[in-house]
This record gives sequence, structure tokens and C-alpha cells, in this order.
Amino acid sequence: MFSLSNVKAQNNKIDSLKTALENHKANDTVRVNLLNDMIHQIYDVDVNNAETLLQESGDLAEKLNFEKGKADVIYYKAHIEIIKSNYPKAINYAKQALKQYTLLKDKSGESHSLNCIGIAYEYQANYPKALEYYKKSAIIDEGLNDLKGVAGSLNNIGNVYAYQGNYKEAILNYNRAKEIKQQLKDFNGVARAYNNIGSIYAEQSNFPLALENFNRALATYDSLQNKERTVMLLINVGTIYQIQNKLDEAIIYLNKALERSREQNDKRAIAICLNGIGNVYKSQFKNEKALVLFGDALEINRSIDNKSEIAKSLNNVADLQLVLNQENKAFANYNNALALFTDVGSQIGMCRTYLGLAKYYHSQKQYTEALKNTLKSQDIAIQLELIQLQKETAGLLSTIYKNTGNYKKALASHEQFKILNDSLFNKENIEKIAQIEYEYKYKQALDSANIRELQLTKTVMDTSQDLAKSKQNYLWAIIVILIMSIVSGSMVFYQKFNTIKLKNQSIITEQKLLRSQMTPHFIFNSLSVLQGMILNKEEKKSITYLSKFSKLLRIVLENSRDKVVPLIQELDAIDNYMILQNLDADTPYDYSLLVDEDIDINMLLVPPMLIQPFIENAIEHAFMEDQEHREIMVQLSFKEKKLSCIITDNGIGIDAMSQKSNTEKKSLATTITSERLRMLAKDFNMSGTISIKDRKKYQKQGTQVTLIIPYKITENS
Repeated sequence: MFSLSNVKAQNNKIDSLKTALENHKANDTVRVNLLNDMIHQIYDVDVNNAETLLQESGDLAEKLNFEKGKADVIYYKAHIEIIKSNYPKAINYAKQALKQYTLLKDKSGESHSLNCIGIAYEYQANYPKALEYYKKSAIIDEGLNDLKGVAGSLNNIGNVYAYQGNYKEAILNYNRAKEIKQQLKDFNGVARAYNNIGSIYAEQSNFPLALENFNRALATYDSLQNKERTVMLLINVGTIYQIQNKLDEAIIYLNKALERSREQNDKRAIAICLNGIGNVYKSQFKNEKALVLFGDALEINRSIDNKSEIAKSLNNVADLQLVLNQENKAFANYNNALALFTDVGSQIGMCRTYLGLAKYYHSQKQYTEALKNTLKSQDIAIQLELIQLQKETAGLLSTIYKNTGNYKKALASHEQFKILNDSLFNKENIEKIAQIEYEYKYKQALDSANIRELQLTKTVMDTSQDLAKSKQNYLWAIIVILIMSIVSGSMVFYQKFNTIKLKNQSIITEQKLLRSQMTPHFIFNSLSVLQGMILNKEEKKSITYLSKFSKLLRIVLENSRDKVVPLIQELDAIDNYMILQNLDADTPYDYSLLVDEDIDINMLLVPPMLIQPFIENAIEHAFMEDQEHREIMVQLSFKEKKLSCIITDNGIGIDAMSQKSNTEKKSLATTITSERLRMLAKDFNMSGTISIKDRKKYQKQGTQVTLIIPYKITENS
């Protein structure tokens, strides 16, 4: 409600200034001040209209030789050039204004000009200069006891510290700015502080706190109906979803941000959006599309001479060039990015670039250089508490150590990778994020209902003023009835929404937990086998086993946190699992995988870890110890729009297995998978079932498991 009042006050001020300008036709200093006041209200949301008013104000101030008016005109010209991304021109105007204000002994004007210069330098990624001018502005504002000015300077100083990777100082300044803005009831400023704090938590991969702050800011801006200020928030939320592989949600937020930034012709924001959407395409393996967007972003950033964003675009382009086997081009772009990040003092940029160079050297099998650059990246990631980058460096170190024969360090790095990965995608984070998402959606709906209620009440009250005195009692009765209806409807809506929220949150968390239960069982079995090999001093065999196990573990870890994966990826996991089992088996399994020709394994997306538990059950329970020929067959078919998977073995059969005492694990796997399929069938809106039969019904030996698997079809990348 405070936010709505804030917007109403701002709109009232603009309306009041319009009326004053219409009534005051005299070409005097009063009109110049009115014009400049109007420009101040609209320049960041309506550049074209502001420039028109600025021309009139400038001509009139010059004609009257009104020095204060002329200084104000030059100051607003600087801000408009910043919006148009003409930063050198903006700095020139702001310095002219600073000189004028100094001659006039206008301390407030001096502070505003210094702050404007700092913004222009910041957008050029010249952080030392930006910090210098912001601190000068803050000193003047403190002397004037200008709380609004102090808060603005603190916020800008926080931005610079964040770009430099000094997150402790950044958060300290943002929180001080937020406290002042709350005291002043400046809700735009409060929202901006929440956004900035959320950005730091996002960099540190603390996604629940990041989303909490972003959604607070977004809810405030939405209730203020301030579309212009939501672009970076939409980008930030989209980026978090992209990192968590929630690509559908990510693309929605990033496309909204791109649309709004194009409406405002904000080149810097457009480039950031293009980079974000490019990263989503990259996650979807649409590499050519991603490369085009990264290239477009790079050209825009070069046109506005933003060194930091140029370097980020160069890194994005280089990452894809490595994937597309354009190693020499990637190497050149990484080095150019590193030079720019070093120049502007961006620690996080240097961290990402060192990691990119490490990947390049690894692809060239130059392991010494790869190790050196990975360790540099890791040191910065640890210093800045960047968990995502710590995870990536740990994963790369594991691979480098394995390739150089240092298996002890390879295993230690892999364990660190697993710990960091679990910290990013654990149950607590999943629950927190789900809760935050639904709270935000509920708040949006409630704010929307409040707005409709206010609009309806205002309409009724305006109408009542136009009617005769005799009808007012009748109208008030209608108002009471309407308000009672709205209150009753809101209560029903709240109860229904809360029920749906809790149900959906439960489903999301339950699916994550069910999937996570499928992973540890065979991991611990494999580690036990590996331990036995090491104790028996079977060095070569243990090294081979560790290599295969690491590959399988990586596939399982990647698959287990996704809702759906390409069918080819799921089949690859099964193949690697069987290879691993046969490495340790006294009697190898005769394993075969048959896929119908009409199934495109690249196009179909299926839930991960559905098939493997039944193969594991067959290995553990289906065969007698003295059985010599052990056969496991997996067949996939696609008929009548149903994806069927039949798993057969030639063991003792399900009927005989059910009489054995140690069958709890099999029952658990079947129960968990049945429950997963029940929920997935609702989510995918198609059938998902399990059928287990003894093959003696078909005059054969063994067990047959039939899965009807829900699926989605993806576009060809």
C-alpha cells in the first residue's frame, strides 16, 4: 500500500507540473525551473519528451542569462547521454555542470554532478574513477545532511565494490543505503538495494537468499508499476533459473527483460539479455544460435565501450568456440578478456577467464598450464566464496589429475566436486526456493487484487460525487456490498491458492527426494568394490574401475538433478553401469540394448534413473551363484504414442525371488519408481506404469519388467 501511494504521489507531481506549465506562459526563470523540474521527473522513463523540454529550457535560460538554469540543463543533458550509452559525452557535460555549480557555490549541484560522472565511469567499467567521484559526492551530501543523496552515493559505491569482488564492503554499503531509503519511504530505492544484495548472493551461488531479495525488489517495482526499473531484476532471476537448469523459466524472464530493454533502447541491458539468452541456448546444446547472440552482444558492448561487458562477451564466445573445436580463436578471446578484466580490476571476471584458459590448455593436453590456470581460478573462487566456480574448478582439477596419473588428488578433487554440487542442489535449497517462488506469486496475486479493489472503490466514489444527494445512501450501500464481496472473494482465493501452493511445493520436493534415493545405492556398492581391489593390490584393475566409475558418477550426478534428460543420455548411463558391473563380475553378464528404428533417442526427453534400478535388481537378485550364462536385455519400442521399455533376464524368475528373504531393496526400488511414475504421469499428462511378470508364463526362464515411460519431445538443436 505504501508503494501504491508512492506511485500516486509521483504521478500527482507530474500532473501538477503539467498544470503549472500550462498556466505559466511567461518566459521567465520560473518557467525554466518548472521545465527542469519536469525533466527531472521523466528523463529516465521518457527520454524523447525530456529532450524536447530540455531544448526549450536551455534556449530560455540562455536568453535570460539564468546561470542556475543553464547549469541544470547541462546536468540533465549528461544524464540523457548516459541513458543513450554515450558515456564520454556524458562525462563532458557533467564536468561542465560541475564547473558551473562550483562558480555558483551550489553544493547540491556539485554533488549531483560528481555522482553523474561516477555513473558514466562505472558504465565504462572504469571502477577506480567511479569510486573516486562517488566518494566525493557522498562527502558533500553528508555535509549538507542530504539523506537521499547519501543513500544514492552508498548504493553506487556498493556497485563498484561488487564489480571488484569486494562483496563484504558492497553488502555493507547496500544495507546502509536501504536503511536510509526505508526511512525516507523511497520504495524505488529500497527495491534497488534488494536487487543489488540479491546479485551478490547469486554470484556466491546462495540461490535462496538471491531469489528472496530479487523477488522483494520485483514485487515492489510491480506494485509501483515501474516497468523501466525491472529489466535487471528479470535478467537476474532468469540467470538463477538458467544456472539451476530450469531453462523454461529462465527464457521467460530473459525474453521479458529483452523486450523492455529494447523499448527503452538501453544498449547495455540489451547486450546483457542477449548474453543471458545465449547461455540458455548453450545449455540446450543450440550452440550455433548461442554463438550468434554472444556475437551480437559483443558488438553492442564494443559500440558503447563497456570494457567489463566486452570481456564477459569475449568469454562467452570463447566458451562456445572451444565446444565447436575452434581452439585458436577461443585462446585469443580468453586472453583479450583477461587483459580487460585485469585492467578494470574485476576479480570474478578474471576467475572465469582463468577457468576458460584452463579448459583450453586441457583440450590441447598441456596439463601443466591447465593446472596452473585452474588453481588461479580456484583461489579467486574460494576468496570470493563463489560456490559454482569452486565446483567447476574442482571438477576440472579431478580430470587433470587423472590424466597426469595423480589418482589420489583426482579422487580428492572429485569428492570436493560432489560436496560442492550437493551444497548447490540439496533438499534444503530446493524447499527454500520453492517456498520463495510461491510466496512471490501469491504476493503478486494479492497486490493485483488490492489494486483492483482500490480502482473499483475509486470508480464508485467518483461516480457517487456526480449524483444527487438523495442517491448517496443507495450508493454507499452498494459500496459496502462490493467491499464485502471483495473481502469474501479474497478469503476464498487465499485458501485455494494456499492449498495449491502447498500441494505443488510438496510434489516438487517429493520428486527431487525420490530421484535422489535412486543414486546412493549403487555408488556405495561401487566404492566397496573399489576398496576391495585396492586392498587386494589390484592396481591396474582398480585404476580402470575408478575411471569407469568416475564417468558413470558424473552422468548420474548430472541426470539426477534434472527433471528430464535426453533418452540417449539415459541409455549412456545404463551402458556405463553395465560396463562397470562386468569389470568386477566373476561371471560376466551378456547384456544387450535394442532400440526400435523409429525412436529418435536425441529428440525424446525422459525422466532420469527409471531403468537402471531394475537392471540393478536383476544383477543382485535374479541369478543363482552357480549360474554360468547370465543374460540381461533392454528393449525400447514406440507404438501408439507410448514409449515402452522391456527389461528381461534369464534368472530364477520373480516368483522364486519373492520367496527369498533379502528382497527389501528390490521392493523399495519398485515402490519408489511406481510413485515417481504416478506423479510424472500427472505432470506429463500421459500414462506411466510398471508391470513385473515371471517369464515362465511365456515358457521361458527369468523375469520381465515392462515400463511405460512418460516423455517429452524437444526441438532439434
